[in-house]
Amino acid sequence: MEKRLQEINARKMEIRSALQAGGEVDLEAIQKELETLEKEERSIQEKLEIAAKINIDEVRGTPVPFRIPEKPEEQKHGTDSMEYRKAFMSYVLAGKEIPMELRDNTLTTDVGAVIPETILNKIIEKIEATGMILSRITRTAYKGGVGIPTSNVKPVATWVGEGATSPKQRKGTGSITFGYYKLRCAVSVSLETDTMALSAFEAALQANVAEAMVKALEQSIISGAGTASPKGILSETVVTGQAIDATPVYAKFVEAEAALPIEYENGAVWVMTKKTFGQLLAEVGTDGHPIARVNMGIDGKPSRTLLGREVVLCNYIPTYAAGLTDETVWAFLFDFSDYVLNTNYSMTVKRYEDNETDDQITKAIILADGKVVDVNSLVTLKK
Repeated sequence: MEKRLQEINARKMEIRSALQAGGEVDLEAIQKELETLEKEERSIQEKLEIAAKINIDEVRGTPVPFRIPEKPEEQKHGTDSMEYRKAFMSYVLAGKEIPMELRDNTLTTDVGAVIPETILNKIIEKIEATGMILSRITRTAYKGGVGIPTSNVKPVATWVGEGATSPKQRKGTGSITFGYYKLRCAVSVSLETDTMALSAFEAALQANVAEAMVKALEQSIISGAGTASPKGILSETVVTGQAIDATPVYAKFVEAEAALPIEYENGAVWVMTKKTFGQLLAEVGTDGHPIARVNMGIDGKPSRTLLGREVVLCNYIPTYAAGLTDETVWAFLFDFSDYVLNTNYSMTVKRYEDNETDDQITKAIILADGKVVDVNSLVTLKK
C-alpha cells in the first residue's frame, strides 16, 4: 500500500507539471483521474490507520498476532499532578481558587493552598545542598510533644574472679521533648512573573523560599532563643571549664583543645566567621609554624583547618574585634551531630496582594524545633 501511495503522488506531480506547461490537455479527463486518485489515497490512508491500531501488517498482507496495547503510566495524583501544579500556579499568580476536587490535602479552611510535592521536594533538596550547617546536624521528624528518651549513664564492665559475679547496674534515662515553632517565609511575585512558564515559576519560587529557609534555620541552630524558635547551640549552658575567655592567639586555642573531652575528639569542628579565620592565618605556634591552614580539597574547594581540626565558616556569630561586648562568643568547638532539628515538611501557603507595589505575596510556613542533645562537645571562646 505504501508503494501505491508513492505511485499516486508521482502521478499527481505529472499532472501538475503538464498543467503548468500550458500544453493542450483534456481537462475533463484530468479532473476525473484526480478524483479517482484522491479517493484511492483516502481509502489507503484509512486502512493504514486501522492496521496501525490493531497491529496487523496489511501493507504486506501478512497478519501478525494481536497485541493488547501496553498499559499507560499511571498519572500522578494529589499535589504532584500536573493539573494541581498548574492550578497552584494560577492561585499564586492570579488568586484563582484551586478546584475543590484537587484540594484533598487541605485539612483546614484557613489554609490557602498546599505547595505541590514537586516544588516541596526541590526546596528540601536545595536546603540540604546549600546549608553549611544543616547538612551536619541530626535530622528527625518526630511528632511534636512526644518525649524522646535519652541516657547519660553507661554501664561499666567489671573484672571478676572465677565463680564471682558483678553488680547489677540500672540504665537511667531522661527525655527530650520537641515543640512546634512556626517558620514563616514571605515571597514577593511581581506581575511580570505572569508571563513565565510553569517550570520557570517553580524554579523561582523554590529558590526564594530555599534561601530564606536556610538562613532562618541555620541562624536558629547557632543562636536561637528556644522560646519562639529552636534553641541554639550558643543558648545552652556550657559545661564548667569549657567556656574560655580568649583572644585569637595560639595559647587560647591550645587551651580550648585541652578543654574538649577526649570522648568528643573525633566529631568536633571549629566554627567561626571567615574574617575571624583570616586573622588566624598569621598566627604561629611555638615552633613557628602557622596554626591555621587553607588547602585545596579533593573537590577543588578550599579546606580550612585550625591546629589540624576542620573549620566550618558561617556568618551567624560575630567576628572577633577589640570592640566586641564582653562575654560575646566569637568562635566555638562543637560536634554538630549532637544537635537535633525536628521538622514537619508539610508546608502550606497563603496569598495576598501588596497594595503599595501590586506584587503578589506568598507566605510559606514550616514547623520546626531543635535542641542540643549532648552539650559536652561544646567549647566556647568568648571576649
